[in-house]
Amino acid sequence: MDERCPHPGRSRARLLGFSAAIAVFGASVTACVGVIGDADDGTGEAESLVLAAPALPRLTAEQYRNTLFDLFGPSMPKAPLEDDTKPFLFYNIGASSTTLSEFGVQQYEESADAITRYAFADPARRAALVGCEPAAPGDACVEGFLRRFGRRVLRRPLTSDELGRWVTVSQTLADPSAWEGLRLAVSGLLQSPFFLYRVEVGVADEASPGRRKLTGYEMATRLAFLLWNQAPDDALLDAAEKGELDEPEGVAVAAERLLDDPKARAAMQTFFRQYLDLGRIDGIQRDPAAYPYFTPTIADAMRREVELLVDDVVFESRGDARSIFSTRKTFVNADLAALYGVDAPGATPSTFVPVELPADGPRAGLLTLGAFLTMNAHETRTSPTARGKYVRERVLCLEVPAPPPGVDTTLDPPMGDPKTVREQMEAHRNNPACAACHQFMDPPGFLFEHFDSSGYYRTVFEGDLPIDSSGDLDGKPLANARELAAVLETEPRVGRCMVQQLYRHAQGRVETKGERLALEDLASRFESASFDFRTLLIELVTHDAFRHIGEEESP
Repeated sequence: MDERCPHPGRSRARLLGFSAAIAVFGASVTACVGVIGDADDGTGEAESLVLAAPALPRLTAEQYRNTLFDLFGPSMPKAPLEDDTKPFLFYNIGASSTTLSEFGVQQYEESADAITRYAFADPARRAALVGCEPAAPGDACVEGFLRRFGRRVLRRPLTSDELGRWVTVSQTLADPSAWEGLRLAVSGLLQSPFFLYRVEVGVADEASPGRRKLTGYEMATRLAFLLWNQAPDDALLDAAEKGELDEPEGVAVAAERLLDDPKARAAMQTFFRQYLDLGRIDGIQRDPAAYPYFTPTIADAMRREVELLVDDVVFESRGDARSIFSTRKTFVNADLAALYGVDAPGATPSTFVPVELPADGPRAGLLTLGAFLTMNAHETRTSPTARGKYVRERVLCLEVPAPPPGVDTTLDPPMGDPKTVREQMEAHRNNPACAACHQFMDPPGFLFEHFDSSGYYRTVFEGDLPIDSSGDLDGKPLANARELAAVLETEPRVGRCMVQQLYRHAQGRVETKGERLALEDLASRFESASFDFRTLLIELVTHDAFRHIGEEESP
């Protein structure tokens, strides 16, 4: 078994139960690895849809905690876990491709122990959880609870062997009482690889050689973790048991129910936070003497502004999802209203209100809002390179290669007369080792030069130097960020990029060349739905590329 999978530890629950679960897991799953596919290089044509092997991701920290909150309540202990990683933007991809350390395994053990001690220490809590009072270790009460609870934890019914093993654990460790044995059995279940990893290996599909069709329970798992960012509830598992998730129509019905729940909004915010890289706002600071509008709390307000904008476009208005890069509508509190210079009746430091940015003003869309402008700037100056790189990678899904080894990417401080950032960057654009990448990134980045590193709009650079905000996007001359927003409003690559990013997030890996047709098909459906993001989610979860996987590669 791959080393990234959990392995037995030292607790009594593990000695009698967890090691057996590992053995079953190893026998059932060929390898606990994440397949990161080759990114599409844009060459050639895929003749048919060829799906990749399963990724088998570990639960992210957020998915783990969301699931346990649902089982035990939000007041349960929150033990530390190993940090998630996000290669290719998303934690799901990191969960598919990174190795869990031995210390990480120990943290899962300590978390399970703390949670079960909390749940079973209080008679009222344990009675609410179990639903009955054990008369003896391993009795019908214990067995019935482990059957019900095990289905929620493993996201499928326990086999008779599994149920028997966990009942035996509860009997063997029933010291001083049946309750303690049951607690340790639950602790062991929470350390099972079938809980910590999403085991979605499917069954052979006779109608489609080379593919495996996900079972109903595997589809329930995929749906729940994509649309709720947590494990499926009983209703979704019941739908799987009835066979309702075996066909696209049943999957669509289930997905609509999940999307109507508030948990779906939180899950989609998780996706957009990673897609838009909002985590980089954390810890941003500016010198208040140089940037008087950058208050101590404005970075949090900038993040909240984007979250409200996403929620409005995706769930409230269900408009063109691409409009987050071009709309003049946004949501501001008092601090943001002052930074943007807009009237916002009713706004306070803690209250956000919708506003319409002026039609003749400099701002339109997310790329002119404080979050983007500050997190893609240095502490004391702007960064056309960082801003242009974001446009290329996050908005258009174009690859920007890393700088060649040994190349100095810092700007020398200006000597003599003051210089604008554009003038200071001449050295990079004239250096043959840097020129190609900077000519790719900087032209769209220069469009934001009127916005300083706090997101404030300025008309002159320090020393009263005039600001040149002209640039271009792939050879199309543009005067400023507003003109870029107008281009992005109808730019086909924006919609296709959203599809690609959602696909990677949902699959827990980068798409392969063989999945090009799936992305093209989903992009076409997205366009036909007027770029309604909720419709895209339904199209994705009912698509063959989501409901099937490729055959496991031979070792």
